[in-house]
Order: sequence, then C-alpha cells, then structure tokens
Amino acid sequence: MSSIQESSTSYLFGGNAPYVEELYEAYLDNPGSVPDNWRNYFDQLQHTPAVDGQESTRDQAHAPVIESFAQRARANAFLPRAAESDLSVAGKQVHVQSIIAAYRYLGARWADLDPLQRQERPAIPELEPSFYGLTEADMDKVYSATNTYFTTAEHMTLREIVKALRDTYCRSIGVEFMHVSDPVIKRWIQQRLESTQATPSLSADQKKHVLDRLTAAEGLERYLHTKYVGQKRFSLEGGESFIPSIDELIQHAGECGIQEVVLGMAHRGRLNVLVNTLGKMPKDLFAEFEGKYNDGGLAAGDVKYHKGFSSDISTRGGPVHVSLAFNPSHLEIVNPVVEGSARARQERRGMEGGKQVLPVLVHGDAAFIGQGVVMETLNLAQTRGYGTGGTVHLVINNQIGFTTSDPRDTRSTLYCTDVVKMIEAPVLHVNGDDPEAVVFATRLALDFRVEFQKDIVVDIVCFRKLGHNEQDTPALTQPLMYKRIGQHPGTRKLYADKLAVQGVIGADEGDEYVKRFRAAMDEGRHTVDPVLTDYKNKYAVDWSPFLGRKWTDAGDTAMPQAELKRLGERITTVPEGFKVHPIVEKVLADRRAMARGEMNLDWGMGEHLAFASLVASGYPVRLTGQDSGRGTFTHRHAVLHDQKRERWDSGVYVPLQNVSDAQAPFRVIDSLLSEEAVMGFEYGYSTAEPNSLVIWEGQFGDFANGAQVVIDQFISSGEAKWGRQSGLVLMLPHGYEGQGPEHSSGRVERFLQLCADTNMQVVQPTTAAQIFHLLRRQMIRQFRKPLVIFTPKSLLRNKDAGSPLSDLSKGSFQTLIPEVEEGIDPAKVKRVLLCSGKVYYDVVASRKDRGANDVAVLRVEQLYPFPHKVLTAEFKKYPNATEVVWVQDEPQNQGSWFYVQHHLYENMSAGQKLAYAGRPASASPAVGYYSKHMEQLKALLDQAFGRLKGVVLTK
Repeated sequence: MSSIQESSTSYLFGGNAPYVEELYEAYLDNPGSVPDNWRNYFDQLQHTPAVDGQESTRDQAHAPVIESFAQRARANAFLPRAAESDLSVAGKQVHVQSIIAAYRYLGARWADLDPLQRQERPAIPELEPSFYGLTEADMDKVYSATNTYFTTAEHMTLREIVKALRDTYCRSIGVEFMHVSDPVIKRWIQQRLESTQATPSLSADQKKHVLDRLTAAEGLERYLHTKYVGQKRFSLEGGESFIPSIDELIQHAGECGIQEVVLGMAHRGRLNVLVNTLGKMPKDLFAEFEGKYNDGGLAAGDVKYHKGFSSDISTRGGPVHVSLAFNPSHLEIVNPVVEGSARARQERRGMEGGKQVLPVLVHGDAAFIGQGVVMETLNLAQTRGYGTGGTVHLVINNQIGFTTSDPRDTRSTLYCTDVVKMIEAPVLHVNGDDPEAVVFATRLALDFRVEFQKDIVVDIVCFRKLGHNEQDTPALTQPLMYKRIGQHPGTRKLYADKLAVQGVIGADEGDEYVKRFRAAMDEGRHTVDPVLTDYKNKYAVDWSPFLGRKWTDAGDTAMPQAELKRLGERITTVPEGFKVHPIVEKVLADRRAMARGEMNLDWGMGEHLAFASLVASGYPVRLTGQDSGRGTFTHRHAVLHDQKRERWDSGVYVPLQNVSDAQAPFRVIDSLLSEEAVMGFEYGYSTAEPNSLVIWEGQFGDFANGAQVVIDQFISSGEAKWGRQSGLVLMLPHGYEGQGPEHSSGRVERFLQLCADTNMQVVQPTTAAQIFHLLRRQMIRQFRKPLVIFTPKSLLRNKDAGSPLSDLSKGSFQTLIPEVEEGIDPAKVKRVLLCSGKVYYDVVASRKDRGANDVAVLRVEQLYPFPHKVLTAEFKKYPNATEVVWVQDEPQNQGSWFYVQHHLYENMSAGQKLAYAGRPASASPAVGYYSKHMEQLKALLDQAFGRLKGVVLTK
C-alpha cells in the first residue's frame, strides 16, 4: 500500500485534505510542478465526469473540485497505489507539500505573538516533519519548491524549506488566510509573505521614524499620567505600536492614491491618535483635562475621549484627509457609522470613489468578538447597497479585554478575530513588541485592500499597562499577568536598544528622542509634522448653509399641478415589453388616474410624487429597509419586476430613476436583516451628505428596538454632544389594528422622551398630502434635523386618508390639522378632542354615529416640536369649550399622553379640564386577541365622548 493511502489518520486526510488543495492549485498554475502520480490524478479530472456528472474542464469551478477532494479524503480513496519505486521520491514529495500546507494553515499557532510570553507554544504535530515519517536523514535532501515563493530556484532542501516556513509563518507575524475560498487571494498572500519571509525591510531613516512614533505614543501617555494624575484617558501604554501602524497606514494610503480616510475607534489610544496622528494641539487637549475647553456653545458637549477630529495630513503620496468619527461609550457601534460616512464620500467622487476613500476601524479584542454590531457590520461588506470596497481593521489586542476578564469568559473562539472568517477576511496577527513587523503587516493589509477591495484585519497583540482606566488596580484580578507587565521595559525601550545594537542610532540617542518630545509637550506644540492647514479638498461638503439656523416650519413644498402630472406620468410608465404583475398593473393604472386628478392620491402615490419631485430638483434620495422596494404592506412598488425574467437577469425597472434626463439619483435598497448596523450606516451616510434625503424604514415600527443604541447615542444626541447634524429620516409603521403586541407600536413614548433642545422632529402624518409635504420639507428647509415618522398601516389604503392632487400644489405640511367637518359650530363646542395618528378616523366615525356635534376633533401631526402657536389659535375658536381630552390608541403608560399633557395644559384656558381617553396601562404594547382589541377600542371611544373619568387636571 502506498504511503499516501496509509496516512488516513493524519492531518492530511480526514475532513479537509488541505495538501490536496495546495497541490491542485499548484497543478493549475503549472502541471509539471507536482509529482507524477498526482499530476496523473488531476489530469483525469479533465476527462472524467465530475461530481455533478458533467465532464470537467481546466476552467471548471474550483469549489466543487475541492469538495470532491474532501469527500474522497473522508473515504480514504485518493490515488491508486504508487509504484514501489516512486515511494521514496514521490511519496516524500507529497509529504513535503503537506508540511507546506500545514504551515500555511496552522503556522500562526506557533507564531511568537505575545509580548509577555505567558503562553506556551501548543503541541501541533502537523508542523513537525516527523509527523509525516520524515527523519533527520531527509532534512538535507532536495525537494521541489515550485509552488512556494521562498526562492526562484525550483528545488530546496527540506531543512531550508522548514526554516523558510517557520521564518515566514511562526515569528512575529502569524497569518490566517487559508479559510479564504478564492485561490487567487491565497496565492497573492503567499507570494507577499513567502517572498520576504515576512521580514520587514526598512531603511535607517524609516526605522528612526518608527522610533519617533513610538516615543510620541509613550511620551504623551507618561506626560498625561504625570500631569493629570488619576484622570481617565484610556491609556495606550502597552500598545504603543498602534501609533506607527496608523501612521504607516495613512502614509501608504497616500501612495496608493487614497485621498480620504474615515477612521472609527473606541476609547483606548484615542487621545494619542488625536495628538500624535491627527495633529490636535496638545495645549487644547490639556485645556480639556483642566476643564477649560469650550466646544462652541454645544447644548451638552462630551468627554474628551469621545470626540472626533479631522485634519489634512501630508503623506508620501500627497495630501490625505483623515476624519475621526465621534464615538460614544458603546464601543463598536461606531463601525456602521464609519461605513455609511465612507460610502457617502465615495459616491460623491463617482466611479473612483471606492479607490479614493478608505474606511478604517480600530477595535478592542473583547468588543470585537463580543458585540453583535461587529457581525452585522461585517455582513454589510460585500453587499451592493452598503459595500465600501473593503475596510482595514486594526485590533488593539490587550489579550484580556477589560482587566477583570479572562479570555475563557469573553469568547468561545481561539482568536478574538475569528468573527471575520464569516466574510473570509484574512487576519495578520502581529507581536506589538515588534514595531517593524506591525508596520510590515499594516502595509501588506492596505495593499490587500487596494488589490481586492475586501476587508482585512491586523491584530496587534499587546497588553494594557494601566488597566481599563487609570483608576483601576488590575493586579486585584490579574496578579501574575500584571507582575509581568510591571517587569516589561516598554516597547519603545526595546526598540531603541535594538536600533542602538544595529548602529542605526547612538547608544544615548533614544533618550534624546524622549527629551525632544517632552519639550514639545511642555510647549504645547504639534507632535505631527506636517499637518496641512491650507489644503482645500474639492469634494468636501459645505455645511455652512445649515449651521446656526433657527427652527422654522417654513418651506415652500407645493408643486405646480402641471409638473405633478408630468411626474405622475413618468413614474407610472414602464418600458415597452416589460410585463408587470397584474396587481402592480392595477396600482399603476390607479396612480395614472391620481396624477390626472381623477382619483384622490393614496399614501404610496404621495410618497412617490415627493421622491420624484426631489430627484427632479437635484436632491438624491436613498431609501433602505428590509422590504423597502415593494413596501412591507405592498403599498410602494418602487421597484417593478418583469414577470418574464428573474431579478438576477436585470428584470427590474425603477420608475423613480427615470423621471428626467438630468435628475439626481434615486436608490431603494432591500437591506439585510439588520436594524442596528443598517440604521447606523444610514446615520453615518446622512452626516456626510446633507443634500440627500436618507431614509431608514423599519418593516414595523418596533424593529427600531434593535437599533436603540443608534437612536440614543447618535440620532437624538449627536448634535447636542458633538455639533454633528443629520437629516436622517426614520419611517416606523405604527398603528393598532388588532394584530397582536409585537408590531403595533413604534414606541412613540421612547422617542418623545428623547426630545429636547429642538434635536429632532417626531411626526405622525395621516394623509397622502401630509407625507408629500413632509418629505419635501425635510430637504427644502435650510437646516438638518433627524425626522422620525410614525407611518400608518391601514391608512395606506384608507380612502379617507387620501388627498386630492390640489393639496400637493398648494399649502405645506400642517403640524396640526384643525376641525374639518362643516357641521361643527365652534360656538357650540363644549369638548375638544385631540389625537394623533390613525385613531383620528375612529374618533370622527364614532362622533358621526353618536351625533356629537358639540365635540371638535383636532389632529396633532407633529408631536415635537410641539405646535403651540397653532394650537393656541385653534383653542381660541372654541370659547365655550370647558373640556380638553387627549385620545390615543396606545396604553396609558405608552404613546404620547405623559409627554403631551403638559403641552396641552400650557395652552388651555383657566377653568378648563384636561382628561385622558385611551387604553389602560399595560406591560405589553397591545393585546393579542382581536376581540379584546375591539372591546378596548369601543371603551376608549366611549370614554372620549362620555363623562370624564380617571385623573382630571383643572387649570
């Protein structure tokens, strides 16, 4: 039996057979590079039926062939017996190939990655020649090396091959890349690593620059630690090599033609990046530590290690604009925000945008593997609506997460970076005590991103010298680790000593670097040279038209009827030969009638005309959500599908992309099943693109629950904390239809609780004309505030919620709609009912049934900012009304009641009484039984028109 067949229990066989894949890839490149018996086997693949019964060709898909290898490996049925004369040469050559494959797969496990040297090297027999029956006698024999990149020669001794493998994969850099399915990518990484044996080649000046950056990284931390004792700063000490890494990333980005970097990172090392990378003046940072810094009149402001910054940095390839995103304490939540901002900047630049704008995300080890938004954001990477051409991820790996943690408690994976394998991103693990290796890995990572437009990770394995923050005593929970940390001389000292031994610097020159940096700190001078102060980026957005604006409801949102009819014709026309579904055909026919003024407009048509008018006027529209093309309730139909073709065959037509020859882009995206990442992405996009209408739509309003961090930390408070404006629109379907608790409520009360400082708009429109004017108002007004719209469900098709075309050609969005029934005499009104949303239609229907003509009904369409002036004018119309009742569908402890009562009280006259009519307080958003839903609806309507009950406030 051949040695190949005898090895069924080895690493080579079983479920993966990696060496066969390596051999096959080498065979595809050069059939003569593999042993004869394997070449004969692979040749058979060209002429025998493949797995699916189809004859194979040289160009057949790679993955099915590899799967067939795995199946044959499990069956221990790879090759016919090799001739006995072939065993000594061909058999051992196969084993040599297996060793090479093993190091590519598993070499990272033996890499010298830990600066603290706390972990013993694991036993991995597959990395030892003896595992394959190779002995010392085989070490100096010559074998083929044509499928490696160690040398240009075709042969090497086994000793040379093993040494090259260990030098490449087992020193300061450990690489994981064999999980990538694309053989082109694997060969590219092999070539880059093996041709250099993962050894940096830096000139003396480059090494001095690395030392300078290490000195700056360490120097800032020690200066702050001495001058501001005990203040939190989330020190970078122990991870100083991150500063040379980010420096090299930006410098090399310029060489690669990248003109903008959008950077997101949490707290650790952030102050260091601000000063030593982005060029923030040290004196400004010191003022923040001393509590003297003024943020220019922000309503709230934020702590120093949350703040963003931007600067233009001179690089080896030209100016690069770097924007550090503002980041709250929710760590990885900044990830999708950065991706959205990068996508907006890329689209602004057109076809080359993906090459010119680079997103960079900096992670902590525990948060990277622990927080779900990381996975959600990674899942955006290669999608059409959210891809950014690849992100470079840098991990500051403390090996411990928070200083009380143990990796056994913080993850179920070997590495904190294993989550990226879901998108087949390569990972470069690198020892933080080898700054040259860190620079090498960073440069390679950027080259990979430029070459393949995909994500890649540099995992800088380091430690945290001072604990999670400077008030911690980490030795309480990690005594042995922090004993070693206390003995560690510091990366800067180690590197300075190394350069002195190499003769790159003098024996005392390392200390001179320290003194020079200290002098710069004392004088508050820049520590980065040069930061450009007069560079003008032609792609920068001018936010000045939107700044310093006072709140106003003004905005000419009406459109001439002739233009509305023209737009209506364009958005209801499909190309010749395009077959739409009969249901959609009926929708389009009705919309044509609406555009001609023959029918009232429904909600979907109001939306469509708003979008069409905006793109025709030069405002791009971006609408995303999990079912936004069709609409969750099939009301939108923005994307039409040819019934004779699949979508994959481009069988779609988007009328809103064809309203005029010079229109702005309209894009509607059916998003992946994520709320947090997608909403964060759209927020980031909106902060970089004020001239686009950016909308995130939940399938149901309660889907926003999954993105509450984005709402709390960015949308509602970003302007108050950071002066960061956004015009993002949230569309949240909301309405009590008797369909159970989960999707009835968009949680109006949560948004209203967040309202202050005119930070956002919360509205609940009830007609097609209202949604038309509201969406147009969002862009036409010269300020940008987030807009939360509680959109209806049943009202999408309720004829009473329709609007004549004339309502779009006059007027504007009404923050409060007054009584519209002609039979109501204001002088006879004794009670005024106020409500918001769909319940209005239930109330007016009940009033009609009861003949209660002494009751007026007002609709509050904008809940925040509350329309006090309009309400004052309406109350004056009813001088004899003694009772004011707020009516809502939601339970009493939810909805608008607790928010709105003080606003109503403020507008009431002396002696008037205020009461509530609605469902009783409930732990659930709604009941699950339809019969009980109807009982509650009847009860709240009886309460609205009957005697005042419950708590009654008298002014």
